[in-house]
Amino acid sequence: MGAPLEPREIWKPRDLLLLLAFVPFALVASKLGLMLAYAALRPFVGWRAKVDAVQFDTIFLLAEQCLFYVLILGFLFLLARLQHQQTFWASLGWKKPTTRQVIGYLVGGAELAIAVSLVLMLRPDAHDFPLDKLYSSRAASFAIGAFAISIAPLVEELVFRGLLFAVFERAAGWRFAVGATAVLFAGLHVPEYWPAWNHMLIILVVGLVFSLARGATGNLAISALLHIGYNSLIMTGLFFSTQQFRVPGGFGAN
Repeated sequence: MGAPLEPREIWKPRDLLLLLAFVPFALVASKLGLMLAYAALRPFVGWRAKVDAVQFDTIFLLAEQCLFYVLILGFLFLLARLQHQQTFWASLGWKKPTTRQVIGYLVGGAELAIAVSLVLMLRPDAHDFPLDKLYSSRAASFAIGAFAISIAPLVEELVFRGLLFAVFERAAGWRFAVGATAVLFAGLHVPEYWPAWNHMLIILVVGLVFSLARGATGNLAISALLHIGYNSLIMTGLFFSTQQFRVPGGFGAN
């Protein structure tokens, strides 16, 4: 039995093209599926909001995002198992971290978040941004916090520092993979922060740190731990700065 294959030896540009082709279907299916489920359950549960109105609710949007993520991960799982005959996690570069690594990189992510917060205190944003509007209620804020800590970091790392990193490393080397995944990661967050340039530049730097960690260690779990630690500290700070989410507003709240 030979040595396990590295992700760059498994994933090909064709896999990325297949994923990109699948994304529009996943977007439509997640929105339509959730709207149909809401419409079917609404008479029995007693929900008052109509279907055309609830689709802009923060918790509904988070549920839609979760369903979209499930479809994306399911597609990658099938590619790994059926097309490449590889285990899902290992194929994307996930190696079980030690207890020391778990603690160390979670703390490292939190320290990165502290540094980011200090920078924003020195140069605060001059504009509000779309992400703020999602913090429409205390329940919505708690839902965003749970999503940002438990789901978003893992899925984003599997896609960006997993599949994309492997494809880019195969095509042009790990340095290109580090830069490209950091830029694309920042691009994903542009709609959330536009036109707050300070936040967008910080997301680029943060993404670069995650990508460097992935490239230097060869372990996707490391960048995921940094990401979880970063988001956890950000959401904890927001929790206390808004009086346990009792003050309306998100990152722009004082």
